[in-house]
Amino acid sequence: MRSPNHGPRRGGHRPELVVLHYTAMTSCDAAERALCDPAREVSAHYLISRTGDVIQLVAEDRRAWHAGAGTWRGAEDVNSRSIGIELDNDGFSPFAAPLMDALEDTLAGLLARWSIAPQGVIAHSDMAPARKSDPGPRFDWRRLARQGLAIWPEWTPANGTDPHAFRRDARAFGYPDLSDELLLRALRLHFRPAAAGPLDAIDCGIAAELAARYGD
Repeated sequence: MRSPNHGPRRGGHRPELVVLHYTAMTSCDAAERALCDPAREVSAHYLISRTGDVIQLVAEDRRAWHAGAGTWRGAEDVNSRSIGIELDNDGFSPFAAPLMDALEDTLAGLLARWSIAPQGVIAHSDMAPARKSDPGPRFDWRRLARQGLAIWPEWTPANGTDPHAFRRDARAFGYPDLSDELLLRALRLHFRPAAAGPLDAIDCGIAAELAARYGD
């Protein structure tokens, strides 16, 4: 283990989620130094460079410090319930093809080893939309979904715009209990990154499909 920033998983939890991040740093080397710096108190299980190198920083059975404050499906301490993967990307550029290839291989192994369902692969912005936007609007979730490594809903627009139904469905899928504005931002970052403006029937249709297929 390269990073000292880890501990035991709490409460008997095991990985049931994979949380994807971007490093937002100038290089993979700089990100690795930060994730291994005990003074920073952050880490991840894996760091994937834009050239496709996969660097394991923390053992999978340990609790890395990557998610921070947030919730998913009503549960806190996401660190104890997840594997964290940092992707070497500045947050604005397209994700490099070698990085995406390596991520697919890494995810395939993780999901098989820990029996994690594709809907368990989430964005940092999904579980902490008030604080985070990674892996951001340039990340290709649909590509992962085609490989069975994430989800992409097959949706139709709802019959009108219903903010109450949108909130109910977004929460049923797993999003935290936050403002309608933050819920809309989180869902769009993941599933509709080019969208802008107020809640519309497409947003409601996506949320309804997510709740129907993957909700509690």
